[in-house]
Amino acid sequence: MQILLTLDKKDYEEGMPVFEKYSTRGVIIRDGKIATQHGSAGDYKILGGGVEPGEKLEDALIREVGEESGLIVIPESIRPIGEIVERRRDLFEKNKIYVCHSCFFFCDAKEEMTQTHMTESEIEKGFHLEWATAQEIIDGNEPFCETQPWSFRDREFVKMLVEKKILTT
Repeated sequence: MQILLTLDKKDYEEGMPVFEKYSTRGVIIRDGKIATQHGSAGDYKILGGGVEPGEKLEDALIREVGEESGLIVIPESIRPIGEIVERRRDLFEKNKIYVCHSCFFFCDAKEEMTQTHMTESEIEKGFHLEWATAQEIIDGNEPFCETQPWSFRDREFVKMLVEKKILTT
């Protein structure tokens, strides 16, 4: 998959052990708005999450979007956009470098929905499905960019889509 952007905080020492993971992100657009997880604090997350061992990216995308939002991805609609690579000191294991490959896909979802299966953390943060404009995501994530790396990643991704005229604000 084409690398769209590398976000390297350079807040680690070279030679530290590396924890590397892959995740998928689904960009579902309806009426000019993107399906997101919107937190009670005001932040937005592009739908998606971690790929399990042995799982295909597309299968992880379908599973994660369903778990987080209840949206049912139409498998034939999945189209790769590209990858954002994040590299920084791990937030949980400070002696490790965290490298995450977020693989973004355009996809469509059925009109009907299913039950969500959010994590405890997502429930605690008040995440719920919300359709948001590009500008709402950019502005909403701004206050969280220093403390939540995923807010920075998703803001930069959406800004890139706007700059390439794939989305409008």
